[in-house]
Amino acid sequence: MTRTVIAQGTFDIIHPGHVHYLEEAAEMGDRLYVIVSRTTNVDHKEAPICPATQRRDVVAALEAVDEALLGHQEDIFAPIEEIDPDVIALGHDQYHDESAIASELERRGIDCAVERASGREPRDDELLSTRLIIDRVLDRRR
Repeated sequence: MTRTVIAQGTFDIIHPGHVHYLEEAAEMGDRLYVIVSRTTNVDHKEAPICPATQRRDVVAALEAVDEALLGHQEDIFAPIEEIDPDVIALGHDQYHDESAIASELERRGIDCAVERASGREPRDDELLSTRLIIDRVLDRRR
């Protein structure tokens, strides 16, 4: 029996923190689907720099990812219902409330665990945040 995992996020400028999250999510099961947020659904932080299709394509190119798809425009749980995963893997710093997700999954009759991936410390001068990457580019290119 294949254990299916869903990870999700904006993935604006891929950095080692994203790779760590997705590799850890992949280890939670046998098949990893990644739902990439549409730009219109990103309302908890600055809008992404890169278009959604570009972000999806870059995520899909990562070795840990079996399939990357764009999120639903109105209902963020629609792809989860369609895929019917065994696990939803959240990033260590994602703003999601696990109990609220679990409640919505139960309401929709989706039986899956919600697990949070670990974070990791930066190595050397590594940047593990899109915001930090953008800040550095602005500082160095002004």
